[in-house]
Amino acid sequence: MRDSFVKAIRAVSRGHVSSYGAIAKAAGHPGAARQVVGILRTSFDLPWHRIVGSGGEIKLRGDSAIEQRLRLEAEGVTFRGRRVNMRLHEFRFPSRRGKRSPSKKVGQRTRK
Repeated sequence: MRDSFVKAIRAVSRGHVSSYGAIAKAAGHPGAARQVVGILRTSFDLPWHRIVGSGGEIKLRGDSAIEQRLRLEAEGVTFRGRRVNMRLHEFRFPSRRGKRSPSKKVGQRTRK
């Protein structure tokens, strides 16, 4: 589980951001945004500053929030007030739709 989160975090390129929830979903664990936070707190050499709250909000407080904003601005990320301009800078993960096998709908009959 941890490796899939780390891989998704590392996929966010310079000048882009992603939300905690989007990272969890891309790693195959939708709804596990809090686990993403835990991994960012305990790991080194991850681009932690590229991960923000939903809607582009910086969730950190105090000096850490200032540092995150300064790091993002140094990478060319723009803000709309106190939030990242997600329309311009949100990282889009590749679609996982093609990897699943099609399943039959419940109650659907096959023809003989």
